[in-house]
Amino acid sequence: MARFSRSDFTLESFRRQLANVDALPQLCLLGLVSGIITGAVMVAFRLLLEVGASLYMTDGNPEAFESMRPWLRALLPMLAVTLVGVLLYRQKPAARKLGVGHVIERLTYHQGRFPLRNWLNQWWVGVVVVLGGLSAGREGPAIHLGAAAASGLGQQMRLPNNSLRVLVACGTAAAISASFNTPIAGVIFAMEVVMMEYTLMSFMPVILASTMGALVAQLAYGNEPAFRIPEVALGSLINLPWIVLTGLVIGLLAGLFIHISRSQRIIAWPLWVRLGLVGVTTGAVAWWFPQVQGIGYDSVAAALNNQLEIKVLLALMIAKLLITALTVAGGVPIGIIGPVLVVGAATGALFGLLGGWFWPDKAADPGIYAMLGMAAMMGAVLQAPLAALMALLELTHTPSIMLPGMLAVVVACLTSRQLTGCEGFFISTVRYGLHPLQQPLMQALSRVSVPAVMERQLVRTERMITPDRARVLLETNPVWLVIERSSENKPVLALKAAELARWLLEHDEALQGKEPPEDELIDLLEIPGQRLELAPIGLQATLSEAFLKLQDDALGALYVVHGYRPKQQRISGIITRGAIERYYHYSDPRGADLRDSDSREKDSSV
Repeated sequence: MARFSRSDFTLESFRRQLANVDALPQLCLLGLVSGIITGAVMVAFRLLLEVGASLYMTDGNPEAFESMRPWLRALLPMLAVTLVGVLLYRQKPAARKLGVGHVIERLTYHQGRFPLRNWLNQWWVGVVVVLGGLSAGREGPAIHLGAAAASGLGQQMRLPNNSLRVLVACGTAAAISASFNTPIAGVIFAMEVVMMEYTLMSFMPVILASTMGALVAQLAYGNEPAFRIPEVALGSLINLPWIVLTGLVIGLLAGLFIHISRSQRIIAWPLWVRLGLVGVTTGAVAWWFPQVQGIGYDSVAAALNNQLEIKVLLALMIAKLLITALTVAGGVPIGIIGPVLVVGAATGALFGLLGGWFWPDKAADPGIYAMLGMAAMMGAVLQAPLAALMALLELTHTPSIMLPGMLAVVVACLTSRQLTGCEGFFISTVRYGLHPLQQPLMQALSRVSVPAVMERQLVRTERMITPDRARVLLETNPVWLVIERSSENKPVLALKAAELARWLLEHDEALQGKEPPEDELIDLLEIPGQRLELAPIGLQATLSEAFLKLQDDALGALYVVHGYRPKQQRISGIITRGAIERYYHYSDPRGADLRDSDSREKDSSV
């Protein structure tokens, strides 16, 4: 029994340490564990794809659509959308949200907590859309599965919400790392695309998670790079203007992809029309060009090694882009990173071939342009240039490609953003202003939980008390008196203990030499002093949650509830706007006053 109590106390201490912004050792430990868990989940997902492929594909290869009969590979997409329509769309709308977009939504609005039903749906949907011959990647499902698994670890341990956010980033990084064998790109992708911030406290746990995810995947699949690249070099600098033009065209294609995938006209069509159109269109193109189906990494490898015909490259550049965008708009939850890499590689290879026709002696190998096209397309679609460059480096193992890669990625990202008006695939639904994860104030407040800032010195009391009871309450030197409604035993107001002490001092001076009434009672709602309206907030909540809750003008403070059973809950502390403001100024002296973020906000602390 003592051993259990000791363990429980240790876990409780662990939770309290994680509530602070400087809990780096604890977060690193969580990063290690979450990386191992996510790596195992990724290996399981890839094995599931291989087991499914072994039923009807050559050598159990999930990308062997070229070896299938034309009628069969054309039929598969229609079967896939039928399964998605029947099994997924009969569920509640909330259960149909999957992939990277769902991860960002849960991180933005739900503090990184994931529903179990969506996680279970992602397993079978991810397998169906890839093996069903749709233009879909495995990275979206991998990120969802990994992020939710890592977050689930924190939820089971009842960790504070600020650590859940880091665990989501750890799961995302480990998933990318295990899928591509690219640990650095996994870290940058998690921070740039999902977290949308760079902080030391997040970086180090995410690095550890990405490392462990890659190690687990390497134990299962070896340490081979995702693509085998021939030894090539850029050669003449005359290629640089052509690389700029390539980046410009890829940026336009990225903008076209995002606009089609987010088209409100297509989304407004009836579901059966959208799903039918996706299945028929994909099947029709796959009859002649099976390379547009599935993930497409075999096509990327072939493009990098100059093994694809021009007509196939054109099909991958145009048809795969349109089909993938149509699939997203049609309501089929797919991973887009794989198809985006395929489209970029095909576009780059085509420009490389075209450059070779113009100046055969000076033009670089088309394989180089295919590499650059991959990074440029990924960077432009996601608006994540650094993640794209790191992916380029780790996927190709060619450091000399980084200089032209930076040029191509920047041009493509600028073109997509400035000429087509796209803010990035996963945040393109935000119409005005910054995405919530991009707001510096909310980022800063999300890094710490309320226990790190709340005032713990408080006592609970009823509204009507005797002077003797008041003196007993003040013996522990509390800062706050939490006044409860006697009929409901719920806190409703908070009063500074100093106000009661001041009233007692004046009361005693006024009664000097007189006998106090025997039945005298103090009404804590009537003595002079400012009383704050209260509302509850959980011990696991972050300061950003508390800040948003305090936007209600009727509230002056929040009482922090501790306990997981309603009848065993207790109040751990009080948190006010003033406490949040002081923390923000202390952690970032250059930050603006919190009042500037909302003109209605008032400082309710005394």
